[in-house]
Amino acid sequence: MKCELYHDNFQNFKRYNVPKAQLVIADFPYNIGADAYASNPMWYQGGDNKNGESKLAKQSFFHTDGTFKIAEYMHFCNRLLKKEPKEKGQAPAMIVFCAFEQMQTVIEYGKRYGFAKSYPLFFCKNYSAQVLKANMKIVGAAEFAVVLYRDKLPKFRNVGEDGGKHMVFDWFRWERDSRKEYPKIHPTQKPVGVLKRLIEVFTDPGDVVIDPVAGSGTTLRAAYELGRSAYGFEVDKSFYEAAREKMLAPILMEKTTI
Repeated sequence: MKCELYHDNFQNFKRYNVPKAQLVIADFPYNIGADAYASNPMWYQGGDNKNGESKLAKQSFFHTDGTFKIAEYMHFCNRLLKKEPKEKGQAPAMIVFCAFEQMQTVIEYGKRYGFAKSYPLFFCKNYSAQVLKANMKIVGAAEFAVVLYRDKLPKFRNVGEDGGKHMVFDWFRWERDSRKEYPKIHPTQKPVGVLKRLIEVFTDPGDVVIDPVAGSGTTLRAAYELGRSAYGFEVDKSFYEAAREKMLAPILMEKTTI
């Protein structure tokens, strides 16, 4: 079982001899530019508009916002996944987190690059980042994703802790991680608990999970803790270093002491 994070573009995956994945999970750049913190208190110093704007005002989350090419991403993700198997119940899949408005775009690009079929996922929170809008409108408290696959339905594991099979709904609870266990190092970081649930549904222990735009490294942490081999790519040096030094530190430490 492996856990590897590379400071490189996912397009260069061949140079690292990364095996083909059963599941690719990614939360690619939102391309929302200067509106990134628009309804978040972080727009202001100390979270209070009386203090004036902070250095995050009118800034994007990432320097890659606006330059990310979804067509390239879809093309390479198709190459990162295992080939369609002959048997049923073993096909690979890709999960893409995105804004609600982007779901149809993701689906359409997926079709162009081999992902003929898809269905949506919904995640319900009990909090919202849109604090500044709280007295103005209904605030967003949901996250969205699309499951993409080629033809055969993806591997599906719905066995519960009791050993019985249970329905898996298309909505999931989105609960925050404990900061003591999983550090917060990325503005759009996904909870390890949420990622673990998805990985459990679409993979088996020993399978390979890849995150082409790894960010905080939570996908790798979740996969490895579930007994899956995990590989990720991150082009931003600061996020890459933070992921290795904080999120993946327990795993890397474990690997060096074995």
